[in-house]
Amino acid sequence: MLLADVALPEEQLDLFVGPQVGSAGLRALVNGYNRPLTCTALKPQGIPSAQLAELCYTFACAGIDFIKDDHGLANQPFSPFAERVAACQAAVARATAQTGRQSLYVPNLLGGPRTLAEQAHICRDLGVQMVMLEPMLVGLPVMHELVADGLGMAVMAHPAFAGALRIAPDLLFGKIFRLFGADAVIYPNYGGRFTYSPQTCLDLAHNLRQPWGPLRPAFPVPAGGMQVDRVGEMVTFYGNETILLIGGSLYMAGDALLERSRTFVDNVHGGTR
Repeated sequence: MLLADVALPEEQLDLFVGPQVGSAGLRALVNGYNRPLTCTALKPQGIPSAQLAELCYTFACAGIDFIKDDHGLANQPFSPFAERVAACQAAVARATAQTGRQSLYVPNLLGGPRTLAEQAHICRDLGVQMVMLEPMLVGLPVMHELVADGLGMAVMAHPAFAGALRIAPDLLFGKIFRLFGADAVIYPNYGGRFTYSPQTCLDLAHNLRQPWGPLRPAFPVPAGGMQVDRVGEMVTFYGNETILLIGGSLYMAGDALLERSRTFVDNVHGGTR
């Protein structure tokens, strides 16, 4: 058995929080218009906050729009949450002051309800404007309450722990995550490390972007083993209303990380910045 789709009357849609800023709001936050947006991940686990902050600074100098925690980063001793968020937020601000281009650091909120509330408070105090949540780890009701009770920051949703569910991915990632407050949704893209078909990915992206009662459109964020040399293909496939997430393919550049990241940005921007 597979839950393939749901249809809700508008009076029921009003019961859900939905995206708080949506795709248009995310564009405004990074001053990125008429193009796909860009994203990368801070990794690997095990390196200290200061080193993660330097990576953040490099990616922001390259012009990447969103620099998110890897989904395994929480509150580990090697990189305590409050320390990491303060260091990475400061690094992005430093890069923005130097380049004039706005990038956002996106911390990962992970834990029980009390921990999530404490982490959200830390982020707000530091001026963070977007956070990441794993809805199937923290729980959809918890996500809903967090957003509805005044989270005050945009939400990027990650698909961790969602692969074993008997729910069609275009429904779970394309509709349900959007209902519960995601402004952007990461999902496994076709042709990467996972097995979703191109049609499933298109259907998922369509569900995030299409008009749906009072809900704002959200951004699809195809990811999972994407390579820099596939950027042109992805832009053609998804169009402008997309955030392209590339992680490991950038890190493979080693000491040339800044140049590789700039190539990613240039490819997405069509060669002009």
